[in-house]
Amino acid sequence: MKHSFYDVKEKKKVEAEVIDFVAYGAEGNKRYAFKAKTADGRNLTAFVNKATWDKAKK
Repeated sequence: MKHSFYDVKEKKKVEAEVIDFVAYGAEGNKRYAFKAKTADGRNLTAFVNKATWDKAKK
């Protein structure tokens, strides 16, 4: 699955393949994110809402 990420080093949005689905925080205060890597190996993170995260996990 591809998703749009903001590349801080390049200062622009990039499309990258999602490699991980992560949930941060305690119950009742969770944040959901997609993780990816750039072609040169840098990490990318995009925080998304729960509905988007649940839909992508299926």
